[in-house]
This record gives sequence, C-alpha cells and structure tokens, in this order.
Amino acid sequence: MSPEAFDAACRALPAVTMDVQWGDDHVYKVGGKMFAVTGPGGAGGVSLKVTAIAFEVLTETGRAIPAPYLARAGWVKFDAMADLDDAEVAGWLATAHDLVAAKLTKKARRELGLV
Repeated sequence: MSPEAFDAACRALPAVTMDVQWGDDHVYKVGGKMFAVTGPGGAGGVSLKVTAIAFEVLTETGRAIPAPYLARAGWVKFDAMADLDDAEVAGWLATAHDLVAAKLTKKARRELGLV
C-alpha cells in the first residue's frame, strides 16, 4: 500500500480528521480519538487499532508487532507499508475506525453523523 492510498482509505471513512503530531507523524482520528498512525510518506510503518482476535493472529504469525506504547490498547504495528495489501488494510482501517467510534458517547457519534 502506498502512503497516498493509506491516506485516501483513512479519509474515506466518516468524520475522520488527520493531525500531524509527535514531530511528523500523521495521526488519523474520529471524534478526536486516534485509530491509525503513520510516519510521513509511510516512513516507520503504520500502526492501527485492531480487534483482540486480529491482535493475537497478526502478532503470533509475525505479520505485525505489538505497537510500542499502544499494545495494551489493542494496537499493532506493521514495519513496511509497501508490503501491505490495499484491500486488506482498508478493511483493517474500517474496523479500527469502528472500534474507536463505538467508544465515543452517543452525543458525539450523533454530532459526527455516525448514528
């Protein structure tokens, strides 16, 4: 997956914003809560929130590692974005978005048009 395709897949999801934080990292959020992070131009790979089952499968098979600082919250990190399949990543991003959006208050989801 290219950095441009990753950005497009994130921005295609409802109510997504992107902030540049921690130097140059691109942080994708819904309702002010992050669901995916990548370095500029895909440098440093990509981290995103996944389900408990996906976390177990991806980390045990070696496809991903537990994301530094965020593993306890169910995040994984892929070292090389270029090695990832576009459709697969788009599905993971949609799931990450949904997981984070589900934790928002009903009022926040309503204001963002997510209900």
